[in-house]
Amino acid sequence: MRRDIFQAIADPVRREIITLLAKEEMTVNAISDKFDISRQAISKHIKILEECGIISIHQKGRKRYCLIKPKSLIPAFMWIEQYKKLWEEKLDSFENYLNELQSKKQ
Repeated sequence: MRRDIFQAIADPVRREIITLLAKEEMTVNAISDKFDISRQAISKHIKILEECGIISIHQKGRKRYCLIKPKSLIPAFMWIEQYKKLWEEKLDSFENYLNELQSKKQ
């Protein structure tokens, strides 16, 4: 099955792995230690992230290191960005409505 970036970021565990790797390169075991799920489950999440091109894995000795590839997240960022203005306008409108209700109470 061909996976895409949106499938990768749809899962909260994978989003957390991305957050961890955004801070530093980590071994698969170090990533696994951060979660209360099995190492096998973490390995599956890492495999999906690798298939989507979000991370790369390289071997140093006996350890496998995961490294984020930030450019791969650009399509998701661009898709989200197109809705940013819409949601800001909706939230501003809602805030104005709440302020209006508050002023009527006083």
